[in-house]
Amino acid sequence: MKMNKIEHIGIAVKDLELSCNLYEKLLGVTPYKREQVFSEGVYTAFFRTGESKIELLQATTNESAIAGFIAKKGEGIHHIAFQVDDILAEMVRLKNEGFTLLNEEPKMGADNKLVCFVHPKGTGGVLVEICQELNIE
Repeated sequence: MKMNKIEHIGIAVKDLELSCNLYEKLLGVTPYKREQVFSEGVYTAFFRTGESKIELLQATTNESAIAGFIAKKGEGIHHIAFQVDDILAEMVRLKNEGFTLLNEEPKMGADNKLVCFVHPKGTGGVLVEICQELNIE
């Protein structure tokens, strides 16, 4: 098992509309997807530029992790996400390597993905997300 590629970089923002306007100008593209992720308490917007993706995240509640992050650190890079083929197997591998997972089971995330987060205390202060594409037909 391994992580295949960087799937996206998540950026915490206070105002999704203002940030979307900024990133549209910066990247020269519009978001390809916007959605609310109830399990995480966020609104998201995804931008694609080449092989890379940027996810902007705005808190929908004061209890969301994004609200806490912004209160503590301000706007900025929140997490880096890696694509995996088998999230369950990758979760087992990471646990066996001594990493602490923030959820015991994968959960539904944004952009048609199952996700799991790795605690930043074991990754040099970086919140890592692993994600697996759902094959919905």
